[in-house]
Amino acid sequence: MKSLTSNPQLLGEKPQTNVITVENLTYAYPHQKPVLHDISFTLNPGSRVGLMGATGSGKSTLLENIIGLKQAQQGKIWIHGILLEPKTLPQLRRHIGFGFQDANDQLFMPTVLEDITFGPRNYGISPAVAIDKARQLLVDFGLEAYAQRSVHELSGGQRRLAALAAILALEPDLLILDEPTTGLDPAWRRTLAQILLRLPTQAMLIASHDLLWLGKVTQRALVLTGGSIQIDTDMRSLLQDSQTLEQVGLPIDW
Repeated sequence: MKSLTSNPQLLGEKPQTNVITVENLTYAYPHQKPVLHDISFTLNPGSRVGLMGATGSGKSTLLENIIGLKQAQQGKIWIHGILLEPKTLPQLRRHIGFGFQDANDQLFMPTVLEDITFGPRNYGISPAVAIDKARQLLVDFGLEAYAQRSVHELSGGQRRLAALAAILALEPDLLILDEPTTGLDPAWRRTLAQILLRLPTQAMLIASHDLLWLGKVTQRALVLTGGSIQIDTDMRSLLQDSQTLEQVGLPIDW
C-alpha cells in the first residue's frame, strides 16, 4: 500500500517514524468539563496497543478524536506525520480502519457481501477484485452462507464480524477498534485474535474491557483514568498487577 508520506506537501512537522502522534489533546463536550485532558502518546510502526479504562473514562471519545469524528479544543494529532485537520481528513481516512462500538453504525447495504465490497469499490477497486476479497473475508469470519442475506438476519455477534470484514477489506495501515469482542463467543474471540495477529497493518489501537483477550493481541497498555493517560506500560506486566488494575477500576477476575 502506498505510504502516506509520499506526498511531502502534506507532511506536518512531526517525525514520520510514528504512525500516530497525539500531543496535549484536550476535549470537552459542550457545557461540560473536559473528558480528556492533556493526552499525549505515540504509536510506532509494529505497535499493538490496548486502550483500557473504566466505563466513562473517555476511550471512545479519544478514538473518535483520532479519526476526526470529534475535534479537540486543544492539542494536535498527526498520522504518519500528517497533521489531522479538515483538509487532510479525506486522505487520512483512506488509511485508517475504524470499528465502531455498535456494528449497526457501519452496516447499511442490502446484503452482507455488498457491505464488505462497498469500501473497496468506493475507492476504485474493480468489482471482481472487491468481490474476491470479500468472499475470502466471509470465509475467514464464517459468514460465507450469509453473503446474499441482509445484515438484519444476522445475530449481534455475526454483525460484529461482518463489520470487521468490511473494515479489513480496505487493508488499512492503521486499525482502530472500539470493543471488538462485544457479542462474540469464546471461539470467535479466539478466531478474531488470530486474524488480527496476522494482519500486515502498521499499528493497532484497540479499546476493550476484555482484558485477557487484550493480553493475547496487544503488547502495550494505555490506561485512561480521570481524563488522562495514567499508565503506559507493557500489557503482560499490567495484567499480572492485580492491585493496580483494581485501583483503576479494572479488576482482572471480573
